[in-house]
Amino acid sequence: MLRLYDSLLSGNSWKVRILLSQLNLEYERVTLDLVRGDTHEPDFRRISRFSRIPALMLEDGRTIVESGAILMRLAEGTPLLPDDSYARTEVLSWLFFEQADLQKAIAIPRVYNLRGQALEMADEIVYRHKDGYHALNHLENWIGSRDWLVGDGYTIADTAVFAYVSLAAEGGYEMDRYPGIVGWLNRVRATSGWVPLIEKQSRST
Repeated sequence: MLRLYDSLLSGNSWKVRILLSQLNLEYERVTLDLVRGDTHEPDFRRISRFSRIPALMLEDGRTIVESGAILMRLAEGTPLLPDDSYARTEVLSWLFFEQADLQKAIAIPRVYNLRGQALEMADEIVYRHKDGYHALNHLENWIGSRDWLVGDGYTIADTAVFAYVSLAAEGGYEMDRYPGIVGWLNRVRATSGWVPLIEKQSRST
C-alpha cells in the first residue's frame, strides 16, 4: 500500500491527498508534527532526502519527494495527465510556476499569520505579497477566460496550483480582486473526489 508522509496544514501535502482521493487510491497517512521536529528524525531523513514533506512511499519501498513529482507519478496513465506531449508539457509548466512564483509568496505570510507573527514580520509579508500579487495577476489574466489551466478539462495543473492559491487569504491576500481565480477555485472544489485541507474523516487506512 502507498504511504504518505505529510503534515496537517501543508498545502503541498494537500495537493497529494486531493489527487489520491480523486484517483480512489488507498494509502496509509503518516502525519508529522513540523514544530516538534518530526521531519528531522533519523528514520524520516532516510525516507526523504531533504527532510521534507510530502513524501510518498511506493508499494516497493521506494520514495518520491517533492509534491509536483508525486502528482506526476500518481497521475500517469490517467486523464489528469494528458498523453499529448504538448499538453503534458503545459501541465508541467504550471507545476513549475506554482513552486517558483506562488508557493513561497503565499505560504510564508500564511505561516506568520497562523503563528501570530504578522506584526513582527510585517516587512517580510509586504515583500512576499509584492511577488505573490504579481503571480496572482498572471493567473487571473489566464484563467479569467478559461475553465481550466490546460486544455478543456481538469488536470493535475489545477490540483497543484489550487492548493496554496485557495489558502492565500490566510496569508492576508485580498482575493476579492480576482473573480476569475475565485470561480476557478470553486470549480476545483466541485470536482469528484476533492477533499478539504482538514478532513472530518480521513480517507486513509
